[in-house]
Amino acid sequence: MPLLQTKNLTISIASTRVCTDLNITIEAGEIWAVLGRNGIGKTTLLHTLARLHQPLSGEIFIADNNIQKMNRKQIAQKMGLLLQHHEDAFPSTILETVLIGRHPYISQWQWESQQDQDIAMDALKQVDLHRLAQRQINQLSGGERQRVAIATLLTQNPDILLLDEPNSHLDLNYQISILDHICQHAKQNHHTVIMSLHDINLAARFCDHVLLLSGEGENQHGLTDEILQEELLEKTYQHPISIINSNNSRIFLPK
Repeated sequence: MPLLQTKNLTISIASTRVCTDLNITIEAGEIWAVLGRNGIGKTTLLHTLARLHQPLSGEIFIADNNIQKMNRKQIAQKMGLLLQHHEDAFPSTILETVLIGRHPYISQWQWESQQDQDIAMDALKQVDLHRLAQRQINQLSGGERQRVAIATLLTQNPDILLLDEPNSHLDLNYQISILDHICQHAKQNHHTVIMSLHDINLAARFCDHVLLLSGEGENQHGLTDEILQEELLEKTYQHPISIINSNNSRIFLPK
């Protein structure tokens, strides 16, 4: 049974048609990249998959369950979303913020258990923030705040991870190490990652499948090596692309 499936999914936002009749089947352990120009609808697609944006038509299934028939808690136990922007309305520590990831698993008036605390601290270790667990969230840099958001998602530990620009604000070291950790964790635990990216090279490095959003509802999807081709990329980005083969890998550069 696939972890995530769309059937004839058509999405629009304002005057932009994101996709038309999108049919994808995503299995456990797969890592997907969503690529396309700015404003093409990558974020809207992820929000639609998380039932935060209503599609024009079509259906979304999580492990054979229609997402429209699931409540928010059921969805949060199966699917987590990393947002592009983070707003911290109330003062809290890093640890308190990351513990939000455990809320789908506890009742409304229940306090987090020691096990929840341990899970959160382990997630902070994975993003190298465990030493700052008691620091106030409003004292962090943009990159540190992004790592807190990733740790919160790891604490939630859903089957499906939707990542909207996960490398935003991160320096080169954390871009690679955190994406590598997330993808390895997903494969080992039979989870699925779907992430919107600006960098084609990161998609080629970490993802086994790619979904291209080319505009006016048009899309292509499939195995990474099949989709990351010069003609398709140039159509998607409306710019010439050079592909350099080096050491059994491909490097994608704008001409």
